[in-house]
Amino acid sequence: MFRIESARIIAGVARIVRDLGIAEEITQDALVAALEQWPDSGVPDKPGAWLMATAKHRAVDLVRRKETYARKLAEVGRTLEDVPPPEEEGALADPESIDDDLLRLIFTACHPVLATDARIALTLRLMGGLTTQEIARAFLCPEPTVAQRIVRAKRALAKAGVPFEVPYGADRDERLASVLEVIYLIFNEGYSATAGDDLVRPALCEDALRLARVLAGLMPKEPEVHGLAALLEFQASRIATRTGPDGEPVLLADQNRSKWNRLLIRRGVEALHRAGAGPYSLQAAIAGCHADAVRYEDTDWPTIAALYGRLVLLIPSPVIELNRAVAVSMAEGPAAALPLVDALTAEPALRSYHLLPSVRGDLLERLGRPAEARAEFERAASLTRNAREQALLHARAARL
Repeated sequence: MFRIESARIIAGVARIVRDLGIAEEITQDALVAALEQWPDSGVPDKPGAWLMATAKHRAVDLVRRKETYARKLAEVGRTLEDVPPPEEEGALADPESIDDDLLRLIFTACHPVLATDARIALTLRLMGGLTTQEIARAFLCPEPTVAQRIVRAKRALAKAGVPFEVPYGADRDERLASVLEVIYLIFNEGYSATAGDDLVRPALCEDALRLARVLAGLMPKEPEVHGLAALLEFQASRIATRTGPDGEPVLLADQNRSKWNRLLIRRGVEALHRAGAGPYSLQAAIAGCHADAVRYEDTDWPTIAALYGRLVLLIPSPVIELNRAVAVSMAEGPAAALPLVDALTAEPALRSYHLLPSVRGDLLERLGRPAEARAEFERAASLTRNAREQALLHARAARL
């Protein structure tokens, strides 16, 4: 119950105390109170409401201790007057205001003043309800490192005087881009782990997908929010088929499509209908093409190649160019794609990117040049830090 409710409680308390670190401590104090009282009094009919009310009362007490009651009452308005006592479980604030608080919380946790790794850690902590240990395990980092990131992130927000609010205008667009990026990065790390023994970490994907759904519910008029939600729904539908019985990678062409999650695909289609023409929406459309193909042979590669062409105009990136080359190879043949890939070998950003030699090796193999292909697969294996991908690439090289 606490994991489910913690983000809302932290958000509600932060609106009163205007400090994320203090808000999290007060929320944890409410959990301690529940652990102390519920064994004797019984679990309330609405435990989430009890926790919220208890936390808000403690926040009000803290504010009153720090400042005179009259001054603080003028600053936070009716908030102090409207907080019900714990026993009045049904007298919570309007759910819409709680949703507004959640929106403030995620915009604050993903503020651009923080480094990307700090934004990710703080978002998973506050919005995802993950412990420091769970975040460290997910990203293969030492637990003290993650703990320091979270502490420094809270201090940085306080030092910068970041307001606990939903931004507007140009600032809102910039901040929303940061929020979407954080959720996208969390999902990607779960979908294709950069290091370690596992290719997929489903728990991270589930956390990111839940955050995307929450954001879509809070911002129903933002097309790119729905674009990201659609993308993650489509990608998540394939997770169970991306690895074999022993955790080995299964390529898209070899996946059992009858085991793709049709419910998630339907949710992706619904979200895509509300999406726009931005980067996440275009990626969602590409993922939708894959989801729509009953067999690998039925994939609409010309449309996918065209969508990648539109995407690279929006966000010029050598990685997107590489993905477009793959689509071109499927639509027009490997000979048409090889020059596109060769042109990317001079890109500094791709020098240590294992998928570049991997794609080039695949094209060379299809063109009947096995010796060159083998060398590319071996180079790709030397660049990746994921043990499962290394094994797959070594196997492809050995087969040649």
